[in-house]
Amino acid sequence: MLLEDYRNERLRKLNEIRDKGIDPYPAESRRNTKISEIIDHFDEKQNQEVTVAGRIVAIRSFGKLVFIKIRDYFGEIQIFMKAEDAETPNGLFGAKEMRLLDVGDFIEATGKVDKTQTGEISIFTNYVKLLTKSLRPLPEKFTNMEERYRRRYVDMNVNPEVRERLVRRSRFWQATRDFMNAHGFIEINIPVLEHTTGGADANPFVTHMNALDEDFYLRISHELPLKRLLGGGFEKVYDIGPRFRNEGVDDEHLPEHIAFESYAAYEDYEDGMKLYEEMIKYVAKETWGTLKFNVNGFEIDLDCEWPRIKYSDLLKEKYDVDVFNPDREQLIRILKENGVETNYDMSTPHLIDHVWKLIRKTSAGPYWLIEEPLSLSPLAKKSAENPLVTERFHPIIAGTEMGNGFSELNDPLDQLERFKEQQAARDAGDEEAQMLDMDFVEMLEYGMPPACGWGNSERNFWLLEGVPGREAVPFPIMKAKD
Repeated sequence: MLLEDYRNERLRKLNEIRDKGIDPYPAESRRNTKISEIIDHFDEKQNQEVTVAGRIVAIRSFGKLVFIKIRDYFGEIQIFMKAEDAETPNGLFGAKEMRLLDVGDFIEATGKVDKTQTGEISIFTNYVKLLTKSLRPLPEKFTNMEERYRRRYVDMNVNPEVRERLVRRSRFWQATRDFMNAHGFIEINIPVLEHTTGGADANPFVTHMNALDEDFYLRISHELPLKRLLGGGFEKVYDIGPRFRNEGVDDEHLPEHIAFESYAAYEDYEDGMKLYEEMIKYVAKETWGTLKFNVNGFEIDLDCEWPRIKYSDLLKEKYDVDVFNPDREQLIRILKENGVETNYDMSTPHLIDHVWKLIRKTSAGPYWLIEEPLSLSPLAKKSAENPLVTERFHPIIAGTEMGNGFSELNDPLDQLERFKEQQAARDAGDEEAQMLDMDFVEMLEYGMPPACGWGNSERNFWLLEGVPGREAVPFPIMKAKD
């Protein structure tokens, strides 16, 4: 049968149900027991009367006996029914009315908890109540990737591991909150709409606010507003929420994703590496119950003290690149020899960054990448020992950067000069260069204490979960389709 045929048959049943004076979409449910409570505590629940509710996943009839399996969020259980000679009470469905119910409908059943002769825990009742009539049948299998992403609600029913993954995603962020709160940080939600966006090298989305008749950017980072809070007297702050980057979609990038950033006054990158190494381990343990992972072909063990490796040393060792006196032709040649397709007219720092990514994707880790060049870190503080590098740190794990942190730049004049360099690059055509934010510079002129900042996105979850980004979010962005 075609989907249209199934739907037409269910519409016919829907009309028959309504002709009987039954509301197929009532507002009220009397459920008082989750299915898992019955399964996990059968000895306590046996012979008790309970009311359960859920979606029908199977219906079987044998003469006057009907077996219905229903599923709620917490588990599955069987409803055992016998046909009654008496007339079915108004508004309910007995064995004689089972022809009007289908797999996919939501029902409610009130009855006693016991086991059948085969030993299966069941709810014994003669009647059920319809809560929702389903007009489209759920498929037995659902494997087409595009259809799965477009109809995620179907995907979650047919492939319950998708729903379980989203539970772990929630646990991932809850563990992050728990850790930060336990270390004295305060969560403060900051705006998504900005006149000037910054804090990362990314192309922003633009929207228009009718009330002010002005264009706004969707934030690409949480950074600058959170640091304004440090200037306002807060000492430890963080935010978890969406950010938007108008870039391509691949296994490691989604234009809209959840990210976390935090800032601590009177701390530097040495403090940060200690804290966030502990945080990553804590979150991994709370989310997956282990610190050992097999990711992208890498065997990863987070349960160690992570070594620290200098950015310049890695590029010199691998490709003989001098990041402090770079040769553009050498950088372009390296990228072409390694099959990297990019805009070779981009700034030299961005070419260096692309060469670094060649190294990164072969790195198992975990290790801390430190002392990134000043040209690649417009918001990080210079190293007191080497003014050509910054006090910046990245954790490298399984071929990816699992975060970004640094001792924050709080010299307003230095920050202004770096913003000017970024704005010049932007004016020259680099759409990902950062914007000149004079309000942020003004905040620094009032004074911001020395601080350490950190950020990571839900890409950390995708990585350790072992799935691409679109597989790990509830409703991935897709091209519109009727």
